[in-house]
Amino acid sequence: MKKLISLVLAAMMVMSLAACGGDTPASTGKADAGTKAAETIKMGGIGPLTGDYANYGISVKQGAELAVKEINAAGGIAGQQIELSFQDSQGDAESAVNAYGKLLDWGMKLSLGCVFSGETATVVAAAKDDDILLLTPSGSSDNILQGNDKAFRVCFNDSYQGTMAANYIKEHAITDKVAVLYQSDYDYSVGLYESFKAGCETNGITIAEVQTFTEGTKTDFTTQINKLVAADVKLIFIPIYAEPASTFLTQAKGKFGDDVYFFGADGLDGIMEKVAQDVTIADNVLMLTPFAADSQEADVQAFVKAYQAAYNATPDQFAADGYDAVYILKAAAEKAGSTSGAAMAKAMTELEIDGVTGNMKWTADGNTQKNAMAIIYKNGTGSVFGE
Repeated sequence: MKKLISLVLAAMMVMSLAACGGDTPASTGKADAGTKAAETIKMGGIGPLTGDYANYGISVKQGAELAVKEINAAGGIAGQQIELSFQDSQGDAESAVNAYGKLLDWGMKLSLGCVFSGETATVVAAAKDDDILLLTPSGSSDNILQGNDKAFRVCFNDSYQGTMAANYIKEHAITDKVAVLYQSDYDYSVGLYESFKAGCETNGITIAEVQTFTEGTKTDFTTQINKLVAADVKLIFIPIYAEPASTFLTQAKGKFGDDVYFFGADGLDGIMEKVAQDVTIADNVLMLTPFAADSQEADVQAFVKAYQAAYNATPDQFAADGYDAVYILKAAAEKAGSTSGAAMAKAMTELEIDGVTGNMKWTADGNTQKNAMAIIYKNGTGSVFGE
C-alpha cells in the first residue's frame, strides 16, 4: 500500500503527543493490553451502526479499524498506539451530539467526525470551541463544515459530485436527455440534484422529467416509474441512498429498456447488499465514486485483500473513506507534531495524501477535490464503466 505522507517525526513530537493519553476505555480498537494508557492516542468516530442505514456506518467503522490495526502494528503515531471508539448514532443528529460528548469525556484527541451530513453538521457546530480536528469520512453536504475552521472531509462535497455526474455524462457521450428521481426532504439528495441540474445546463443536457419522493412515500414508486418510463430517456439520475434506491429499482425492474442507465453518487454504495435476493435488479446502475475495489493500483489491492481477510466482504467507498481518514489523521498529527485541533487544521492545508480514494489536498474550508469514475453493475458485479 502506498504509505500516506508523514513529514515530521521527531523526539519533541513524541513528547508532545505522549501528553494526550488517558485512562483506557472500552473501545472498538484497543491497543495491546500491555500498552500504558499514557502511550495511547484516543480516536473517536460516530455513525449509524443499527437501523436502515447501518451499512454505511459499519463500512466506515471497519475501514477505520483496519487502518488502526495497520498503524499500530507499524509502531503507531510517534510510538503511541491508537485506541478507536466508534459510537452508534442510529443516524440521528441528537444522538450524534451525545456520542460526541461521550467521546470527549473519554479523552478523545483525534476525531473521525460523523458518517452522515446531518449528524456531521450538528457535531461540527457543537465542537466549534473545542480544540479537536473533525475529519468526516463521508459527510458530503456543502455547508456542514461552515463555522468551524477545524472541520474537514475525506469525500468530495455534493455540489462537486452533482457537477461531476453531469460532466461525466457529457464526456462519455452517454446521452443528451435525462430524467431525475430525488428525495425532496433530504439535503443530500436535494443538493446533488441542484448541482446536477446546473451541470446539465452547462453541458447542454436536457432534463426531460423530474420526479420526487419523501421519507414518508419511499415505499411506493408506481407513479414516479410511470412518469419516468413515459419520458423515454436513456439515463435516470438517482441521487439517493441505497435503501430507497433498492425499492425503486425492484419496482422498476422490467419496465425500462435494457439500455437505460440509473446513475447515482456515493449514496448508492451498498446497493448490492440491498438487492441480494436478485442482483440483476441493479443491472445498469452507474455509481460515481473515487474508489473501485477492482482497481489494479497496488495500494487499492492491498487494502481490498486486507479488508476481505478481516471482514469476509469487499470494501465499498465508505470503508475506503474510513480507512483513508485514519491515515490522514495520522499524517496531520505527525505534520503538526501535536494532536491540537488548531495545529492539525493548519497541517491539513499543507498535506498531500495518496490514499485508496485518490490523491487529496485540502483548502482552509475543509474541502478536497479528487478524480472520480463510474462503476457499472451487471449480474451482481461492479466494474469501471467503459473499461
